[in-house]
Amino acid sequence: MEYFTQYFKNNTIVLDGHVNYVKQSYRNRCYILGANGKLQLTVPVIHGRKKIPIREIQIDHSQNWLNIHHRSLKSAYGKAPFFEFYFDFFESVFQKRYKFLFDLNYQLLTVCLKILGLTNSLKISESYLSNEDGRFSDLRDEINPKSSFYNRTFYQPKSYHQVFGKDFVDNLSLIDLLMNEGPNSAAIMCESTV
Repeated sequence: MEYFTQYFKNNTIVLDGHVNYVKQSYRNRCYILGANGKLQLTVPVIHGRKKIPIREIQIDHSQNWLNIHHRSLKSAYGKAPFFEFYFDFFESVFQKRYKFLFDLNYQLLTVCLKILGLTNSLKISESYLSNEDGRFSDLRDEINPKSSFYNRTFYQPKSYHQVFGKDFVDNLSLIDLLMNEGPNSAAIMCESTV
C-alpha cells in the first residue's frame, strides 16, 4: 500500500524497465492477510541475479506458484465484502501466464489503478533513467521489505476492516484493501498518503 500512496501524490508515474532487478524486493512479492496471519506471496523468477534489467526477468512457470496464489487469495478473501466484485480482474491477469515479471506487474498495476479510479499518466521509460540532477522523485529502491515504512515519510496507514485478526495489519498488498473496502479504498489511500 505504501507504493500506491505515490499515485495519489503524482500526476505522472514513470516505470523504469531498465533498472536492474533486485532480489528480495516488492518487484516479485507482496503480503496478504490470511487466517494464520501475514502471508507472503512470491512470483518465482528465472536467473534473478544482479545486473539484469527488470524487463528481462522471466517468471519461472515450472513452479506451482499460480495455484498457490489462487488458493491463497480465495482462502484469505473469499468471505471479504468485495471479493465477488474484484477477484475476476486479478484472476484474468494471472491466467495469461506472462513470460516476463515486468509485464505481469504492469498489468496488475493497471488493474489496481482502474479499480481505484485513478487516471494518472503511467509511462514506461525507453531507457535507464538517471536522476543525478534530482529532477524527479526516485523511488525505485526506496520502498522495500527490508526497511519499515516507518523509516520513510510518505505513508501513514489508516486502519480499515480486515477479515482476519483483531488487530489491524498495515502495509499489505492493495488487494487486501480492495477486497475489504471496495469503493471506499481510494478514500482510505488518500487518508494514508502523507
